[in-house]
Amino acid sequence: MVNDNNAELRACEEAAEAGDAEAQFLLGTMYDQGGGVDQDYAEAAKWYRLAAEQGHAPAQNNLGSMHVNGRGVNQDYAEALKWMRRAADQGVAVAQNNLGQAYRAGEGVAQDDAEAVKWYRLAAEQGHAPAQSNLGFLYQAGRGVAQDDAEAVKWYRLAAEQGDVTGQINLGFMYTEGRGVAQDDAEAVKWFRLAAQQGDAVAQHNLGAMYTEAQGVDQDYAEAAKWYRLAAEQGEAEAQFRLGIRYSEGRGVEQNVAEATRWFRLAAEQGHPAGQAAVGSHFYQGIGVDKNEAEAVRWFRLAAEQADIVGLNNLADAYETGRGLDRDDVKAAELYRQAAELGLASAQKSLGNMYAEGRGVPKDDEQARLWWRLAAEQGNTEALENLATLEK
Repeated sequence: MVNDNNAELRACEEAAEAGDAEAQFLLGTMYDQGGGVDQDYAEAAKWYRLAAEQGHAPAQNNLGSMHVNGRGVNQDYAEALKWMRRAADQGVAVAQNNLGQAYRAGEGVAQDDAEAVKWYRLAAEQGHAPAQSNLGFLYQAGRGVAQDDAEAVKWYRLAAEQGDVTGQINLGFMYTEGRGVAQDDAEAVKWFRLAAQQGDAVAQHNLGAMYTEAQGVDQDYAEAAKWYRLAAEQGEAEAQFRLGIRYSEGRGVEQNVAEATRWFRLAAEQGHPAGQAAVGSHFYQGIGVDKNEAEAVRWFRLAAEQADIVGLNNLADAYETGRGLDRDDVKAAELYRQAAELGLASAQKSLGNMYAEGRGVPKDDEQARLWWRLAAEQGNTEALENLATLEK
């Protein structure tokens, strides 16, 4: 209920009950947001509907959004689209953007990127920043329009200059890649920083990566760790993995293998393949955790299933040595081959060994020589020594 001690709220309720559409919309907003009243989505939907049925465009959009999210009403994309379209037809930019989202995702309508472009453009031309970002993305991807990086940059910039986080991140990306603009890491850093300062985890990770790689800024591992941590604490898996690396190497933070393991595990539990391989390696060797080869194999397998090169190689090693599972040279050779074909020098060397010794594959000195040579070209010293021995 409305707080009876607030005269403005009482007046709004009285006007709403008398049929004033604007008052109904305002009262719906209060219940929707819990402003001056107890939050009540069903009550919000009731008042939005009363205003919407009188043609109140913002109320139509908000009622549509409630049907999208199932807040206070049954989730119903078709009903949502009905109300958002009515608002969009009246020129409400947020409704036009929402309609574009529906067509892009195929929610309540047949998926149609060209129709999404149409609605995004109508909103973007009114200065609606999220629509500008969305339109930029479709130009970048060439969906619903001819692919055009310069046009993507134009829309990203318009959104970014209004403080839109997605626009800032995407504009930063375009500068790192030199797509639609001259490549400029310093400019990329500028836009990543603006988004990162708004708390966006992806931007915080990207900024950390720029400090790690000395792209557009002086290399600074401590600053990188700071931004990785901010992103990691929000659950950004790549940042969790990279923060784990910082702790593992002692760069930018005091070396702490237990802390490295903790961050690798957090990334791994989200399905991050490199994080899975890394936490597996820690269990395999007893780094930061008690040694547990069976647990290591579990993580290696999860990483390998995503074609992670380290996970493939380490699972192959486990099969070759019989650590954490039954020894199986055939499976070891196949996994080494997958990692070797992806370019991992240690896997190329190991596959060469398998061919030289006829383990898991037929003995074949030419195949051994081929794989050792590929590994040696990457500087693998054991492969170089093996080649020298074979040539004697």
